[in-house]
Amino acid sequence: MLQTLQIKNFALIEQLHIDFSDKLSIITGETGAGKSILLGALGLVLGNRADLTSLKDKTQKCIIEAHFNIEAYNLVSFFSEKDLDYEDVTIIRREILPSGKSRAFINDSPVNLQVLQRLGTFLIDIHSQQQTRELSDEHYQMHILDAVAGTATNVEGYQKQLKKFKLLQADLANAQQQKADLMKERDYNSFLLEELLSANLKEGEQAELESELEKLSNVEFIKESLGGALAITNEEQVGALQSLKEIKGTLQKVSAISDEYNQFFERVSSILIEFDDVADELSQSFESLVDDPEQLEIVNQKLQLLYTLQKKHNVGTVEELITIQNELEGKVLQSDELESIIEKLTISVGKSKEATDKIAATISKKRNAAISVLTDKITTILVKLGMPNARFQFELTPSDSYFATGKDTMSLLFSANKGTDFGLLKKVASGGEMSRIMLSVKAVLANYSKLPTIIFDEIDTGVSGEISNKMGDIMKVMSTDMQVFAITHLPQIAAKGNQHYKVFKSTQGETTVSELKLLSKEGRVKEIAEMLSGKDISDSALNHARALLD
Repeated sequence: MLQTLQIKNFALIEQLHIDFSDKLSIITGETGAGKSILLGALGLVLGNRADLTSLKDKTQKCIIEAHFNIEAYNLVSFFSEKDLDYEDVTIIRREILPSGKSRAFINDSPVNLQVLQRLGTFLIDIHSQQQTRELSDEHYQMHILDAVAGTATNVEGYQKQLKKFKLLQADLANAQQQKADLMKERDYNSFLLEELLSANLKEGEQAELESELEKLSNVEFIKESLGGALAITNEEQVGALQSLKEIKGTLQKVSAISDEYNQFFERVSSILIEFDDVADELSQSFESLVDDPEQLEIVNQKLQLLYTLQKKHNVGTVEELITIQNELEGKVLQSDELESIIEKLTISVGKSKEATDKIAATISKKRNAAISVLTDKITTILVKLGMPNARFQFELTPSDSYFATGKDTMSLLFSANKGTDFGLLKKVASGGEMSRIMLSVKAVLANYSKLPTIIFDEIDTGVSGEISNKMGDIMKVMSTDMQVFAITHLPQIAAKGNQHYKVFKSTQGETTVSELKLLSKEGRVKEIAEMLSGKDISDSALNHARALLD
């Protein structure tokens, strides 16, 4: 419930601090006295947008602070989810700075407007004649029926299951799209893969082939060079190999004389061994050289194939071609794997759909069972409000579509008089009838759900006499379980309140301000008498006011 409201520098209000109690509170005042300003301030606390027009003094910031007792609202999880400190008496503060910037706080923790708006839905329901249009909204009609049907737990389970179902549907659609995309590319990918596979690619082979090509292209020149080197090496009298042997023999003679000569001998011996190996390999390489035009052509063709493939795939090495080959193999195989994935997902989607439909069917069954109960309760209240012939038809139609709260669609039909056909509520009900219907709905909902503080803003417009008296009785009954505010011009309703507040304007110097005060018993008598007879209060009006209050 709303315990305290403090307003500073807002519209025509310079400073206001007012404490509220539970039960039924009445707010009255002349047109233009500032009742809308009060609602505007509450709207800012609940997350409405603000601008500089909200500031009375444009050089000072506007502060609106509201204290709510939320102990009975089960909001601990909400505060935990939003990482806010929970307090049974929660303080919401809104500040509008002269710069136009706005700040919001919940228990001194800064929050954005989305969080404030979400919390506001749990705290206050501000209802005016404009809000009667909610009755024409199918979602609101379903909300009313669900409250009576007690489907909250079922709807919560349905929404969780629906989320899983839609995720599975999205996964299936994604897999099917991937498969379709792969199938479009599969033939081309298969062609590219076959082309690479037929090339029998091997890491490092390009360098080997290029080396072999160089040898085969220069056989004569290589043979001439190697042959010359062998001749110099193996000449019997002055060959390099023979010369090294002679040097070795000469040094061997003096090697024992000192370490220095011995090192010369060992080094030449090592050179001779290495040079002897080189000579043997030169000889083998010389013998292996063959002028082979056919092999030259084979090597040249393989290299040209590699160069063509590299150019086609915009790469420069065989290793990169092998990487592309592996990727293509993966893509070709992926379509086969996707087929298996799609098959499994199709089964999962089917099972999830079945589970979702089962919960939706339970919700629909409960709703159908609650229709007669809801209809009877609303019509019973409407009889008291002067609509004895009001009739409703809640038409619940199963659908193949999945909505946020089930698979049903709703049409609310209404007839106000005997002999008239049913029509859509929004088309056949007048403004006064809609006000009474909405009050009846709120009165019914109060018995089935923990409604927040409710403010009826001149919902009694268009009614008078005994009907207004009955409307006051209904609000009075509602206030036994919740905090109710009624902004009214009707004395019959004003007299029903447990406490009565008056909004009025006063002049302070050169400034007009709006104020709100709690009326004493005698103050209530005068206010209600003025509502009955106008500014010139008669004795009969005073007596009538006392009678209404008693």
